[in-house]
Order: sequence, then C-alpha cells, then structure tokens
Amino acid sequence: MTQTIAASTPRPKAGGRMKTRGRLIDLAIDVFLFCFSILMILPLVFLVSNAFKTPEEIVAWPPRIIPTDPTLENFRSVLADTPLPLWIFNSVAFSTLSMVAIVMTSAIAGYVLAKFPFRSLNIVFILILATAIVPFEVYMIPLYFQAQALGVLNSLWGLLLGYLVMSFGIFLIRQNVMHSIPDELLEAARIDGAGEFWIFWKIVLPLLRGALGALAVLAFFQAWTSFAWPMIVTTTRDSYTIEVGLALFQTGFTVDLGRLSAASAAVLVPSITLFVILRRNFVQGVASTGMKE
Repeated sequence: MTQTIAASTPRPKAGGRMKTRGRLIDLAIDVFLFCFSILMILPLVFLVSNAFKTPEEIVAWPPRIIPTDPTLENFRSVLADTPLPLWIFNSVAFSTLSMVAIVMTSAIAGYVLAKFPFRSLNIVFILILATAIVPFEVYMIPLYFQAQALGVLNSLWGLLLGYLVMSFGIFLIRQNVMHSIPDELLEAARIDGAGEFWIFWKIVLPLLRGALGALAVLAFFQAWTSFAWPMIVTTTRDSYTIEVGLALFQTGFTVDLGRLSAASAAVLVPSITLFVILRRNFVQGVASTGMKE
C-alpha cells in the first residue's frame, strides 16, 4: 500500500527545480550587489552629512547620518575665508576646455587612423598607443619647463597644456569608427560629391554620438580630479583648481573636517550634473565599445 502511494505522488519536474535555483541565485546576487552599493555610497553620504554638522558632532561616536543640530556655518566659513567659487570656476573652465579639446582631437585622429589606408598611419597609431604606457609623472617636469618657457604658468592655458590629447580617446574612437561606420557609406557620399569635411561632420560625428559622450565624461573627470599637474603649474591662490584648493584644508597636523566636508559637498554639484546630463550617452558608449572585438 505504501509503495502504491509513493509511486502515485507526483515528483517535481527538473525544469521547475532549475528555475527555482536560478531565482535563488539571482536573489542572492541582488542582495550582494545591494549591500555592496550601500558600502560604496556610505562615505559619500557621510561627506554630505558632515558638511551640516558641528565640529563636536563630526567626531562623536557612534556617528550619525542625520545631524541632530544642522548648521550652515561650515559653508559660511568656507565662502568667507577661501575663494571657493573661483576655484570651482577654474576647475569647470579647465575641465570643459580639456574635454572639448580631447573630444575634437580624438574624433579627428580616430577617424583618420581608421578610414584612411596609409601604411604610415599604422606607425603613428602604434606610437600613440605607446604613449599610453608612459606615466604622466615621467614627462611632467619637462612639460613644466615648456609651460614656463611659453609664459603660461598660473593660467588656464598652462593647465590645458598637459590635457589636450588623450591616447585612450583616440584608440576608443578609432575602434568605434572601424566597427560602426562601413566603408561603403563613406564611398557613396564621396561618389555623390560630398567633401571630406562634410562627410566627417554630417556622417561620422552623428554615428559616433555614444562613443563621444562616453569619452566626454571620461575626459571631464580626468581633468576635474587631476591634482599633480595643477599643483605644480599654479602657485598663486587665485589660479588654484578645486583639487588644489581642497588640499589647503589639511595641514601637517590637523584636518578641518567641517569646512573640508562643506567644500567637497559643494564641489560635487558640477560633476554630478554633468554625469546626469551625459549618463545615457556614457552608458551607451561603454556598452557598445564592450560588445565590439
């Protein structure tokens, strides 16, 4: 009788077990990623929170995310004692002009290296890739003497001198041009009488919108977060970028956490705004680049 009941009990199907196991694995991955993202974003949350805390509350233990007595004194002190808006303006101008220069040079160089069949261009491309493995610190001092000879120290042009071309940007655009723009399309435009500048402006650039958006974000943040080059090329207080200016809040023995947090929180606004504006292009550009060989 027992054997008859066991034989008549329906067994779960293998497909159902596999589906349940897959859902559990997906749930575990989601939980892990959620916890990891919380850990990653927690320092940023405390940075913004500390900007509104008193000095006593900043060092209190255990720390609190929401201030018990919110204050704007840190922001008032920073704006009164330092030229923070000028530093932000210098960084925005430096990062924006560097981004425009890198996007332009990368688009032109990447298109020429990808679609013009000259053997010498391969040598040029190899040389460009070779410069990518040379650390910036190696040629930073010769570049400083060059800026000094040109008389552009403590100026925006001096800052831009080291951030006009990005070898990775040229490589990124070249690969996108090779895989996204067919030769037949360009030949058809030439047969119809289109000039090279018209082809580049009307056909090539619109098709590279995603890659150029991703490169723009990378180039902007490269200049925005740069410290070593602005540190040596600017020596006056009014010519500092925001990264150099923030270093003034730290001395050899103390760190002004309240004002440093307030200044850092104010600095987040331009960079987050740009990322939100170009987020779609950045994601599309990185995704399309990753899917190409």
